[in-house]
Amino acid sequence: MRILTLLLVSAALCLAQKAYIQAHYTKYEYRIAMRDGKRLFTAVYVPKDTKEKYPILLTRTPYSVGPYGEDHYPESLYRKSKKALKEGFIFVFQDVRGRYMSEGEFVNVRPYLPVKKGPADIDETTDTYDTIDWLVKHVANNGNVGIYGTSYPGFYAAMGAIDAHPALKAASPQAPVTDWFVGDDFHHNGALFLTHYFRFFSGFGLPRPELITKAPKSLSPEIVNAYQFYLNVGPVVNLNERYFKNQVAYWNEFIKHPNYDAYWKARDLRVGAKNVKPAMMTVGGWFDAEDLFGALRLHEAIEKEGHPPQNTLVMGPWYHGQWGGDPGEKLGSVNFRSKTGEYYRDEIEYPFFLYHLKGKGEGHFAKAVVFETGTNQWRKLDAWPPKEVQARELYLLPGGKLGFSKKYAGGAPFDEYVSDPARPVPFTPGIVKQMTREYMVDDQRFASTRPDVLVYQTEPLEENVTLAGPLRPELFVSTTGTDSDWVVKLIDVYPDDYPDPDPNPEKVTMGGFEQLVRGELFRGRFRQGFEKSVPFVPGKVEKVEYGMPDVFHNFRRGHRIMIQVQSSWFPLVDRNPQKFVENIYEARSGDFVKAAQRVYHDGERPSAVRVLVVK
Repeated sequence: MRILTLLLVSAALCLAQKAYIQAHYTKYEYRIAMRDGKRLFTAVYVPKDTKEKYPILLTRTPYSVGPYGEDHYPESLYRKSKKALKEGFIFVFQDVRGRYMSEGEFVNVRPYLPVKKGPADIDETTDTYDTIDWLVKHVANNGNVGIYGTSYPGFYAAMGAIDAHPALKAASPQAPVTDWFVGDDFHHNGALFLTHYFRFFSGFGLPRPELITKAPKSLSPEIVNAYQFYLNVGPVVNLNERYFKNQVAYWNEFIKHPNYDAYWKARDLRVGAKNVKPAMMTVGGWFDAEDLFGALRLHEAIEKEGHPPQNTLVMGPWYHGQWGGDPGEKLGSVNFRSKTGEYYRDEIEYPFFLYHLKGKGEGHFAKAVVFETGTNQWRKLDAWPPKEVQARELYLLPGGKLGFSKKYAGGAPFDEYVSDPARPVPFTPGIVKQMTREYMVDDQRFASTRPDVLVYQTEPLEENVTLAGPLRPELFVSTTGTDSDWVVKLIDVYPDDYPDPDPNPEKVTMGGFEQLVRGELFRGRFRQGFEKSVPFVPGKVEKVEYGMPDVFHNFRRGHRIMIQVQSSWFPLVDRNPQKFVENIYEARSGDFVKAAQRVYHDGERPSAVRVLVVK
């Protein structure tokens, strides 16, 4: 009954907003010609009140600007601050080149062309420039344009800020796709994020031989238990043979580049960071399962190389895109004690565009507006990471201990487990159909009890410990195989007497809850660089070092800090065969072998996770 009531309330709100949009905005549809002659379908919503000239807010998307037709209005025009609808902006939405009703060829994460010799040399920067140029000349406006978008549209928003049109005053890439090999969406440190890739490209990757208004039917079957489904499928090559059947061109393109070669480097959004000129506000979620890397690393690159008048990073306690319309009070079993999404929309994003496009409000924005999890507070900082941090190491110690001192007091010099590809470690405790939003904060007690997961934890903390910034595991390891993945998880262990939520319909036990704060893996073949794959020598001790996305988390007094180490994270990530093959995408069933994995923690080989601790 409660769910039905919520659905009815939501439907009523959508209908009310649709009625408001129809009453206050006039819709126009245009096919805007680009410099090479291709026309891009563009929907424009103009305020009916003509007492002033309004600025333009543009979103470019590969996901359709529907509903199509000038008499068809969307249920939600702008899922951000309601203040923006009442204030008055010209909202513009465009199908990017080659998608839905726009002409031309679609290219995934189309590379930036720094040098353009003629009208045939197009990229997303030129399409954005040409679109804005047409809009400011043909739609009555005040001469100021902003661009924004989340996820893939975040990529287009960032691209639009490169070599920008003079009218583009402000850009907000939100969870922007930035690097699909190192950290966003489909690869993390070179490892394939299996469930996300297959689900997404089963539909998105299908060809579009003609203009369409509806997405094609997905090639994916109905999946009830993702763990069992992908285990039964076997090697990832079987997904193409059984389901894609060569209909997904991007899969065939993708598997030709198992290493970080020129193909991937050209598709790194940061290539054009030095040519960013508009005011920037990059937005991300600490618990974004898709594009956490992109938000953090794009802001970092612009800070180092770009020249915008403002470059602000906003990070909240959100799943992918949660800030766009959700109250943002909780994720899974973790409650953030306030409506963080509403705060962002009304107090951060709206003032940003209001100032830069209308000249209203205060023009000063903090360098970083970030939510500190654990204490659940917003912080306004003059740098990210904060200047007041100290580099420390969390050392993995014998006996499952974890501490900031590497003093080795004897005991076994290593811990060992057997990694079996036939029985990989699941990424979540329950049965799920696909990658979940909640896995980023899931209770890790289910993994702590497995023999193929190593567990290290501190004693209960005597005072608060706040970590702020990137994490960097440095593991001394060996394997009996010739390839291996290494997964490191940073976990906040709640005290045994931590109270359960009230009400508690899901009957969650929060005492002893092991909340995932950050987890990331590394495909060991890339330990000498992502450009080449190097096999392990069985039994040889080597150092595996890699970067994990930033955190801003306060481990409260009485809590414990935990690190878990494992070699599979399934089916979130494809299984490493543990037998080296040149192209891991082409591994076959016979390549999958068990391997004994060792993590060393003696005086000469002190495995640790480098962190930044707020002083």
